[in-house]
Amino acid sequence: MKILWVSHLVPYPPKAGVLIRSHYLVKELAKHHDVHLLAFNQRGLMEPYFESYEKGTEEAKSVLGEYLSKIKIFNLPVDASKFKKLFTAFISVFTKQPYTINWTKSDSFLQAMKKMHAEENYDLIHFDTISFAPYIDYCAGALTSLDHHNVESHMLFRRASEEDNAIKKWYFQQEGRRLQKIEEHYCRKVDTNITCSELDNDRFREFIPNAKFKCIPNGVDVTFFTPSDVDPLPNRLIFIGTLDWYPNTKAVRYLVNTIWPKIKALKPDLELHVIGSKPPQDIVDAAKTDKNLYIRGFVEDIVEELHKATVYVCPITDGGGTKLKLLDAFSAGKAVVADPIACEGSEATDGENVLYANTEAQYIDQITKVLESVELRKKLELNARRHVEDHFAFTSIGLALAKHYTECASEAK
Repeated sequence: MKILWVSHLVPYPPKAGVLIRSHYLVKELAKHHDVHLLAFNQRGLMEPYFESYEKGTEEAKSVLGEYLSKIKIFNLPVDASKFKKLFTAFISVFTKQPYTINWTKSDSFLQAMKKMHAEENYDLIHFDTISFAPYIDYCAGALTSLDHHNVESHMLFRRASEEDNAIKKWYFQQEGRRLQKIEEHYCRKVDTNITCSELDNDRFREFIPNAKFKCIPNGVDVTFFTPSDVDPLPNRLIFIGTLDWYPNTKAVRYLVNTIWPKIKALKPDLELHVIGSKPPQDIVDAAKTDKNLYIRGFVEDIVEELHKATVYVCPITDGGGTKLKLLDAFSAGKAVVADPIACEGSEATDGENVLYANTEAQYIDQITKVLESVELRKKLELNARRHVEDHFAFTSIGLALAKHYTECASEAK
Protein backbone atom coordinates (compact mmCIF):
# COMPACT_ATOMS: atom_id res chain seq x y z
CA MET A 1 0.00 0.00 0.00
CA LYS A 2 1.00 3.61 -0.52
CA ILE A 3 0.42 5.53 2.73
CA LEU A 4 0.67 9.22 3.62
CA TRP A 5 1.49 9.80 7.30
CA VAL A 6 0.23 13.28 8.28
CA SER A 7 1.84 14.33 11.53
CA HIS A 8 1.77 17.21 14.03
CA LEU A 9 5.49 16.61 14.63
CA VAL A 10 8.60 15.38 12.89
CA PRO A 11 8.96 11.84 14.29
CA TYR A 12 12.59 12.26 15.28
CA PRO A 13 14.58 11.93 17.48
CA PRO A 14 12.98 9.05 19.40
CA LYS A 15 13.89 10.58 22.76
CA ALA A 16 10.63 11.12 24.61
CA GLY A 17 6.92 10.37 24.75
CA VAL A 18 5.04 10.93 21.52
CA LEU A 19 8.30 11.16 19.53
CA ILE A 20 9.12 7.57 20.43
CA ARG A 21 5.74 6.15 19.42
CA SER A 22 5.55 8.08 16.16
CA HIS A 23 9.16 7.36 15.18
CA TYR A 24 8.98 3.63 15.63
CA LEU A 25 5.52 3.18 14.14
CA VAL A 26 6.60 5.07 11.01
CA LYS A 27 9.85 3.12 10.84
CA GLU A 28 8.22 -0.29 11.28
CA LEU A 29 5.27 0.51 9.00
CA ALA A 30 7.73 1.46 6.25
CA LYS A 31 9.12 -2.09 6.31
CA HIS A 32 5.78 -3.33 4.98
CA HIS A 33 4.29 -0.39 3.00
CA ASP A 34 5.48 2.62 0.98
CA VAL A 35 5.18 5.46 3.51
CA HIS A 36 5.40 9.21 2.80
CA LEU A 37 5.53 11.90 5.50
CA LEU A 38 3.86 15.30 5.69
CA ALA A 39 4.63 16.91 9.03
CA PHE A 40 4.71 20.06 11.08
CA ASN A 41 8.00 20.71 12.84
CA GLN A 42 7.58 21.73 16.48
CA ARG A 43 10.43 23.80 17.87
CA GLY A 44 9.70 22.62 21.40
CA LEU A 45 10.24 19.01 20.37
CA MET A 46 13.25 19.60 18.12
CA GLU A 47 15.42 22.24 19.81
CA PRO A 48 16.11 20.50 23.17
CA TYR A 49 17.97 17.67 21.45
CA PHE A 50 20.16 19.54 18.97
CA GLU A 51 22.57 22.42 18.70
CA SER A 52 19.96 24.26 16.65
CA TYR A 53 16.49 23.80 15.19
CA GLU A 54 17.95 23.80 11.68
CA LYS A 55 20.56 21.11 12.41
CA GLY A 56 17.97 18.94 14.10
CA THR A 57 15.66 19.25 11.12
CA GLU A 58 18.50 18.35 8.76
CA GLU A 59 19.39 15.25 10.74
CA ALA A 60 15.74 14.22 10.98
CA LYS A 61 15.32 14.42 7.20
CA SER A 62 18.49 12.39 6.69
CA VAL A 63 17.54 9.60 9.12
CA LEU A 64 13.86 9.43 8.14
CA GLY A 65 14.86 9.48 4.47
CA GLU A 66 16.50 6.08 4.92
CA TYR A 67 13.06 4.45 5.01
CA LEU A 68 10.54 7.09 3.84
CA SER A 69 10.45 7.75 0.11
CA LYS A 70 8.96 11.27 0.32
CA ILE A 71 9.19 13.83 3.13
CA LYS A 72 7.67 17.32 3.31
CA ILE A 73 8.03 19.44 6.47
CA PHE A 74 6.34 22.71 7.48
CA ASN A 75 7.04 25.04 10.38
CA LEU A 76 4.24 24.90 12.96
CA PRO A 77 2.04 28.05 12.71
CA VAL A 78 1.83 28.64 16.49
CA ASP A 79 5.66 28.67 16.67
CA ALA A 80 5.74 31.82 14.54
CA SER A 81 6.12 34.09 17.57
CA LYS A 82 6.45 33.94 21.34
CA PHE A 83 2.79 34.82 21.95
CA LYS A 84 1.16 33.05 18.98
CA LYS A 85 0.23 29.94 20.97
CA LEU A 86 -1.30 31.97 23.83
CA PHE A 87 -3.19 34.15 21.36
CA THR A 88 -4.51 31.09 19.53
CA ALA A 89 -5.67 29.57 22.83
CA PHE A 90 -7.41 32.83 23.74
CA ILE A 91 -9.27 33.39 20.48
CA SER A 92 -10.27 29.70 20.38
CA VAL A 93 -12.80 30.49 23.13
CA PHE A 94 -14.67 32.61 20.58
CA THR A 95 -14.25 30.44 17.47
CA LYS A 96 -16.35 27.55 16.22
CA GLN A 97 -13.58 25.04 16.84
CA PRO A 98 -11.49 24.53 20.00
CA TYR A 99 -7.78 25.18 20.43
CA THR A 100 -6.98 21.49 19.93
CA ILE A 101 -8.10 21.97 16.31
CA ASN A 102 -7.01 25.58 15.72
CA TRP A 103 -3.34 25.09 16.59
CA THR A 104 -2.68 23.01 13.44
CA LYS A 105 -4.70 25.10 10.99
CA SER A 106 -2.65 26.02 7.93
CA ASP A 107 -3.88 26.59 4.40
CA SER A 108 -0.42 25.91 2.92
CA PHE A 109 -0.21 22.60 4.80
CA LEU A 110 -3.67 21.61 3.57
CA GLN A 111 -2.79 22.52 -0.02
CA ALA A 112 0.41 20.46 0.22
CA MET A 113 -1.59 17.45 1.43
CA LYS A 114 -4.11 17.80 -1.40
CA LYS A 115 -1.29 18.15 -3.95
CA MET A 116 0.57 15.09 -2.64
CA HIS A 117 -2.61 13.03 -2.72
CA ALA A 118 -3.40 14.17 -6.28
CA GLU A 119 0.10 13.18 -7.42
CA GLU A 120 0.46 9.91 -5.50
CA ASN A 121 -3.15 8.65 -5.24
CA TYR A 122 -2.63 7.25 -1.73
CA ASP A 123 -4.35 4.07 -0.66
CA LEU A 124 -4.55 5.33 2.92
CA ILE A 125 -3.93 8.63 4.70
CA HIS A 126 -3.02 8.38 8.37
CA PHE A 127 -3.67 11.41 10.61
CA ASP A 128 -1.56 11.25 13.72
CA THR A 129 -3.79 13.39 15.95
CA ILE A 130 -7.42 14.49 16.33
CA SER A 131 -6.10 18.03 15.74
CA PHE A 132 -6.07 17.23 12.00
CA ALA A 133 -9.78 16.29 11.96
CA PRO A 134 -10.86 18.99 9.44
CA TYR A 135 -8.18 17.78 6.98
CA ILE A 136 -9.99 14.43 6.77
CA ASP A 137 -12.64 16.08 4.60
CA TYR A 138 -10.11 16.37 1.75
CA CYS A 139 -9.11 12.71 1.27
CA ALA A 140 -11.45 11.53 -1.47
CA GLY A 141 -10.40 8.18 -2.90
CA ALA A 142 -8.24 7.16 0.06
CA LEU A 143 -8.93 5.21 3.20
CA THR A 144 -8.47 7.31 6.34
CA SER A 145 -6.98 6.47 9.73
CA LEU A 146 -7.09 8.70 12.81
CA ASP A 147 -4.57 8.10 15.59
CA HIS A 148 -5.47 8.94 19.19
CA HIS A 149 -2.45 9.15 21.48
CA ASN A 150 -4.98 9.83 24.24
CA VAL A 151 -8.73 10.32 24.47
CA GLU A 152 -8.17 14.06 24.35
CA SER A 153 -11.63 15.11 25.54
CA HIS A 154 -11.36 12.73 28.50
CA MET A 155 -8.01 14.28 29.44
CA LEU A 156 -9.52 17.76 29.35
CA PHE A 157 -12.48 16.73 31.53
CA ARG A 158 -10.13 15.06 34.02
CA ARG A 159 -7.91 18.14 34.06
CA ALA A 160 -10.95 20.34 34.67
CA SER A 161 -12.07 18.15 37.58
CA GLU A 162 -8.68 18.53 39.26
CA GLU A 163 -8.31 22.27 38.60
CA ASP A 164 -8.90 24.70 41.50
CA ASN A 165 -8.74 27.88 39.42
CA ALA A 166 -12.32 28.63 38.30
CA ILE A 167 -11.31 30.25 35.00
CA LYS A 168 -9.00 27.39 34.04
CA LYS A 169 -11.64 24.84 35.07
CA TRP A 170 -14.19 26.52 32.82
CA TYR A 171 -11.69 26.70 29.95
CA PHE A 172 -10.87 22.98 30.11
CA GLN A 173 -14.55 22.03 30.40
CA GLN A 174 -15.67 24.03 27.36
CA GLU A 175 -12.64 22.82 25.37
CA GLY A 176 -13.47 19.23 26.32
CA ARG A 177 -17.15 19.53 25.36
CA ARG A 178 -16.40 21.02 21.96
CA LEU A 179 -13.62 18.55 21.26
CA GLN A 180 -15.84 15.61 22.21
CA LYS A 181 -18.30 16.64 19.48
CA ILE A 182 -15.45 16.65 16.96
CA GLU A 183 -14.34 13.21 18.15
CA GLU A 184 -17.91 11.93 17.77
CA HIS A 185 -18.16 13.19 14.19
CA TYR A 186 -14.74 12.25 12.82
CA CYS A 187 -14.27 8.94 14.62
CA ARG A 188 -17.38 7.76 12.78
CA LYS A 189 -16.23 9.25 9.48
CA VAL A 190 -12.78 7.63 9.21
CA ASP A 191 -12.23 4.02 8.19
CA THR A 192 -10.33 3.19 11.37
CA ASN A 193 -9.32 4.82 14.65
CA ILE A 194 -5.98 3.83 16.17
CA THR A 195 -5.69 3.95 19.97
CA CYS A 196 -2.91 3.21 22.44
CA SER A 197 -4.85 0.97 24.82
CA GLU A 198 -8.03 -1.08 25.21
CA LEU A 199 -8.96 1.26 28.05
CA ASP A 200 -8.98 4.17 25.60
CA ASN A 201 -11.15 2.05 23.27
CA ASP A 202 -13.63 1.56 26.11
CA ARG A 203 -13.66 5.27 26.86
CA PHE A 204 -14.39 6.12 23.23
CA ARG A 205 -17.14 3.51 22.94
CA GLU A 206 -18.96 5.07 25.88
CA PHE A 207 -19.91 8.01 23.65
CA ILE A 208 -19.10 6.69 20.13
CA PRO A 209 -20.41 3.10 20.11
CA ASN A 210 -20.62 2.74 16.33
CA ALA A 211 -17.08 3.67 15.22
CA LYS A 212 -14.19 1.31 14.48
CA PHE A 213 -11.34 1.31 17.01
CA LYS A 214 -8.13 -0.69 16.85
CA CYS A 215 -5.62 -0.82 19.71
CA ILE A 216 -2.03 -0.45 18.53
CA PRO A 217 -0.29 -0.06 21.90
CA ASN A 218 2.70 2.07 22.68
CA GLY A 219 5.88 0.08 22.59
CA VAL A 220 9.55 0.08 23.35
CA ASP A 221 12.76 -0.71 21.51
CA VAL A 222 13.74 -3.76 23.56
CA THR A 223 17.14 -3.89 21.84
CA PHE A 224 17.96 -0.37 23.07
CA PHE A 225 16.43 -0.39 26.56
CA THR A 226 18.08 -3.48 28.00
CA PRO A 227 18.76 -4.53 31.60
CA SER A 228 22.20 -4.09 33.09
CA ASP A 229 24.23 -7.04 34.39
CA VAL A 230 25.49 -4.78 37.20
CA ASP A 231 23.41 -4.00 40.30
CA PRO A 232 22.03 -0.45 40.55
CA LEU A 233 23.35 2.08 43.02
CA PRO A 234 21.83 1.21 46.41
CA ASN A 235 20.05 4.48 47.21
CA ARG A 236 18.94 6.26 44.03
CA LEU A 237 15.41 7.18 42.97
CA ILE A 238 14.70 8.41 39.44
CA PHE A 239 11.96 10.10 37.43
CA ILE A 240 12.26 10.74 33.68
CA GLY A 241 9.95 12.79 31.50
CA THR A 242 9.61 15.95 29.44
CA LEU A 243 8.95 18.34 32.28
CA ASP A 244 6.87 21.03 30.58
CA TRP A 245 4.06 18.57 29.75
CA TYR A 246 1.50 19.22 32.47
CA PRO A 247 1.01 15.60 33.74
CA ASN A 248 4.79 15.35 34.18
CA THR A 249 5.04 18.81 35.74
CA LYS A 250 2.31 17.96 38.23
CA ALA A 251 3.89 14.57 39.00
CA VAL A 252 7.40 15.89 39.55
CA ARG A 253 6.15 18.66 41.86
CA TYR A 254 4.28 16.07 43.92
CA LEU A 255 7.38 13.86 43.98
CA VAL A 256 9.77 16.66 44.99
CA ASN A 257 7.53 18.61 47.36
CA THR A 258 5.51 15.85 49.03
CA ILE A 259 7.08 12.41 48.75
CA TRP A 260 10.76 13.35 48.72
CA PRO A 261 10.98 15.21 52.08
CA LYS A 262 9.33 12.31 53.94
CA ILE A 263 11.32 9.47 52.36
CA LYS A 264 14.57 11.48 52.70
CA ALA A 265 13.89 11.94 56.44
CA LEU A 266 13.75 8.14 56.79
CA LYS A 267 16.80 7.53 54.59
CA PRO A 268 19.15 10.54 54.67
CA ASP A 269 21.64 9.06 52.18
CA LEU A 270 18.95 8.64 49.50
CA GLU A 271 19.26 10.58 46.22
CA LEU A 272 16.50 11.69 43.86
CA HIS A 273 17.42 12.31 40.21
CA VAL A 274 14.86 14.09 38.00
CA ILE A 275 15.71 13.88 34.31
CA GLY A 276 13.99 15.65 31.44
CA SER A 277 14.07 18.85 29.42
CA LYS A 278 12.43 22.11 30.56
CA PRO A 279 12.14 21.52 34.34
CA PRO A 280 9.94 24.08 36.15
CA GLN A 281 11.92 26.81 37.88
CA ASP A 282 10.55 26.08 41.36
CA ILE A 283 11.90 22.53 41.13
CA VAL A 284 15.27 23.78 39.91
CA ASP A 285 15.37 26.18 42.85
CA ALA A 286 14.51 23.40 45.32
CA ALA A 287 17.62 21.47 44.26
CA LYS A 288 19.85 24.45 45.08
CA THR A 289 19.29 23.91 48.81
CA ASP A 290 19.18 20.11 48.78
CA LYS A 291 22.45 18.31 48.05
CA ASN A 292 20.65 14.99 47.48
CA LEU A 293 18.14 16.35 44.95
CA TYR A 294 19.43 16.47 41.36
CA ILE A 295 17.42 18.22 38.63
CA ARG A 296 19.39 17.04 35.64
CA GLY A 297 17.56 18.47 32.64
CA PHE A 298 18.01 16.65 29.33
CA VAL A 299 20.42 13.71 29.51
CA GLU A 300 21.70 12.03 26.35
CA ASP A 301 22.13 8.50 27.72
CA ILE A 302 18.89 7.65 29.52
CA VAL A 303 19.68 3.94 29.62
CA GLU A 304 22.78 4.52 31.72
CA GLU A 305 20.75 6.61 34.15
CA LEU A 306 18.08 3.92 34.40
CA HIS A 307 20.73 1.32 35.15
CA LYS A 308 22.06 3.38 38.07
CA ALA A 309 18.66 3.80 39.75
CA THR A 310 17.25 1.46 42.38
CA VAL A 311 13.63 2.61 42.00
CA TYR A 312 11.81 4.39 39.20
CA VAL A 313 9.06 6.52 40.79
CA CYS A 314 6.14 7.64 38.59
CA PRO A 315 3.36 9.54 40.39
CA ILE A 316 1.52 10.55 37.20
CA THR A 317 -2.23 10.95 37.68
CA ASP A 318 -3.31 12.25 34.29
CA GLY A 319 -3.03 11.46 30.59
CA GLY A 320 -4.19 8.51 28.56
CA GLY A 321 -2.76 5.81 26.36
CA THR A 322 0.31 4.07 27.70
CA LYS A 323 3.15 5.95 29.40
CA LEU A 324 6.19 5.29 27.25
CA LYS A 325 8.51 6.27 30.10
CA LEU A 326 7.19 3.27 32.06
CA LEU A 327 7.70 0.88 29.16
CA ASP A 328 11.28 2.14 28.84
CA ALA A 329 11.82 1.53 32.56
CA PHE A 330 10.27 -1.95 32.37
CA SER A 331 12.39 -2.81 29.34
CA ALA A 332 15.54 -1.66 31.15
CA GLY A 333 14.61 -4.00 33.98
CA LYS A 334 13.76 -1.43 36.64
CA ALA A 335 11.74 -1.77 39.82
CA VAL A 336 8.87 0.71 39.40
CA VAL A 337 6.60 2.33 41.97
CA ALA A 338 3.76 4.15 40.20
CA ASP A 339 0.23 5.44 40.43
CA PRO A 340 -2.29 3.03 38.83
CA ILE A 341 -3.27 5.83 36.41
CA ALA A 342 0.35 6.01 35.22
CA CYS A 343 0.12 2.31 34.41
CA GLU A 344 -3.08 2.52 32.37
CA GLY A 345 -2.67 0.64 29.12
CA SER A 346 0.55 -1.11 30.19
CA GLU A 347 -1.26 -4.22 31.47
CA ALA A 348 1.08 -4.13 34.46
CA THR A 349 0.18 -6.20 37.53
CA ASP A 350 0.57 -4.80 41.03
CA GLY A 351 3.02 -6.87 43.04
CA GLU A 352 4.36 -8.72 39.99
CA ASN A 353 6.03 -6.21 37.65
CA VAL A 354 5.16 -2.94 39.41
CA LEU A 355 4.16 -1.68 42.84
CA TYR A 356 1.12 0.61 42.97
CA ALA A 357 0.85 3.72 45.14
CA ASN A 358 -1.53 6.66 45.10
CA THR A 359 -1.04 8.28 48.50
CA GLU A 360 1.98 9.79 50.18
CA ALA A 361 2.09 6.97 52.74
CA GLN A 362 1.84 4.28 50.06
CA TYR A 363 4.71 5.77 48.04
CA ILE A 364 6.94 5.87 51.09
CA ASP A 365 6.00 2.32 52.04
CA GLN A 366 6.48 0.84 48.55
CA ILE A 367 9.76 2.65 47.87
CA THR A 368 11.09 1.53 51.26
CA LYS A 369 10.16 -2.08 50.51
CA VAL A 370 12.17 -2.06 47.29
CA LEU A 371 15.15 -0.33 48.87
CA GLU A 372 15.26 -2.83 51.74
CA SER A 373 14.54 -6.09 49.86
CA VAL A 374 16.95 -7.23 47.16
CA GLU A 375 14.67 -10.22 46.52
CA LEU A 376 11.65 -8.01 45.82
CA ARG A 377 13.67 -5.62 43.64
CA LYS A 378 15.05 -8.41 41.49
CA LYS A 379 11.62 -10.01 41.14
CA LEU A 380 10.14 -6.74 39.87
CA GLU A 381 13.09 -6.15 37.53
CA LEU A 382 12.89 -9.61 35.95
CA ASN A 383 9.11 -9.59 35.57
CA ALA A 384 9.08 -6.07 34.13
CA ARG A 385 11.53 -7.04 31.38
CA ARG A 386 9.60 -10.19 30.51
CA HIS A 387 6.38 -8.20 30.36
CA VAL A 388 7.56 -5.79 27.66
CA GLU A 389 9.27 -8.54 25.67
CA ASP A 390 5.98 -10.43 25.54
CA HIS A 391 3.63 -7.50 24.84
CA PHE A 392 5.31 -4.24 23.84
CA ALA A 393 8.20 -4.76 21.39
CA PHE A 394 7.89 -2.21 18.57
CA THR A 395 8.74 -4.73 15.87
CA SER A 396 5.58 -6.74 16.55
CA ILE A 397 3.48 -3.62 17.19
CA GLY A 398 4.53 -2.07 13.87
CA LEU A 399 3.73 -5.31 12.07
CA ALA A 400 0.28 -5.34 13.67
CA LEU A 401 -0.38 -1.83 12.35
CA ALA A 402 0.80 -2.79 8.86
CA LYS A 403 -1.48 -5.84 8.84
CA HIS A 404 -4.41 -3.80 10.13
CA TYR A 405 -4.08 -1.34 7.24
CA THR A 406 -3.92 -4.20 4.76
CA GLU A 407 -7.10 -5.63 6.31
CA CYS A 408 -8.81 -2.23 6.05
CA ALA A 409 -7.99 -2.14 2.34
CA SER A 410 -9.33 -5.67 1.83
CA GLU A 411 -12.56 -4.83 3.66
CA ALA A 412 -13.03 -1.70 1.54
CA LYS A 413 -12.71 -3.73 -1.65
